[in-house]
Amino acid sequence: MTERPRYSFVVPIFNEEETLPELERRLVDLLDGLDGDAEVILVDDGSVDRTAEQALDLNRRDPRFKLLRFTRNFGHQMAITAGLDHARGDAVVIMDGDLQDPPEVVPDLIARWREGYEVVYAVRQDRSAEPWLRRTAISIFYRTLRRLVDVDIPLDAGDFRLVDRRALEQFQRMRENNRYVRGLFAWIGFRQIGVPYKRERRFAGETKYPLRKLIKLGTDGIVSFSNLPLRAAMMLGFLVAGTSFVLGIVAIALRIAHVGAVPGWASIVVVVSFLGGVQLSVMGTVGIYVARIYEEVKGRPLYILRDAAGFAGEPHLELPELAERQV
Repeated sequence: MTERPRYSFVVPIFNEEETLPELERRLVDLLDGLDGDAEVILVDDGSVDRTAEQALDLNRRDPRFKLLRFTRNFGHQMAITAGLDHARGDAVVIMDGDLQDPPEVVPDLIARWREGYEVVYAVRQDRSAEPWLRRTAISIFYRTLRRLVDVDIPLDAGDFRLVDRRALEQFQRMRENNRYVRGLFAWIGFRQIGVPYKRERRFAGETKYPLRKLIKLGTDGIVSFSNLPLRAAMMLGFLVAGTSFVLGIVAIALRIAHVGAVPGWASIVVVVSFLGGVQLSVMGTVGIYVARIYEEVKGRPLYILRDAAGFAGEPHLELPELAERQV
């Protein structure tokens, strides 16, 4: 396929050898029913099983499926970014490879795109397939994030979405390292609308987003789009300093009036420990932001490709140019 396709699908995959055959079947059914040519870009995020071999075999059997393979695991958000960098379609659909994002929802996204919306995101209306504790924690996070950040990030909307070429070109200009893709798409604006869907159970295997990665993703979302933690740290410092000043005045007045007993060592230890904890919290909050600046000024590429398949020879020719753009 040499002409620009009408649709591109970006699908990050990581150790999905059990899911890939079913993903192929459902995507082929979807592609065959579309009103234009389509490509599927599978981004292998450093899999250690047979995912890459299966994806390469899929490319040989169906040229619509293409493969980008990282040199190591760079993370889900980087895999999405790599796929978007190489997508050529007029409309680009981002979806996970574990089939929790049902391909059958894509026609609904396309219908909204045809109405003139540049970003159509899928809203998780029903997450009953997920464990209760995980579902509750994620729900609380989304609502907390919405109150903290300076942009309007839709509730219960993940990375499953359709993006118009115009919006994609603006997204590609943002090359920050600690990426929160759904937040970046909210930040660029354009006409956006949500489409509700039922989130399905993972088809096979284990989740690739354990609690540790979810916490990091949440931190990226808050720090990347809000200065509230810094303002909260500053207000906490003022509050503690003001309280200490008032208590100091009261202590001096009581001492002069010979009222009350002389404080013992326990109260001193408590106050010193409390102030030390506040100082460490404030320094840690500032340190997070300083660390993000440090990551950005190093200017490293967002990801490194080991190889690619299905791009008619152009990925290897364009990689140096892409690396310069990433820096």
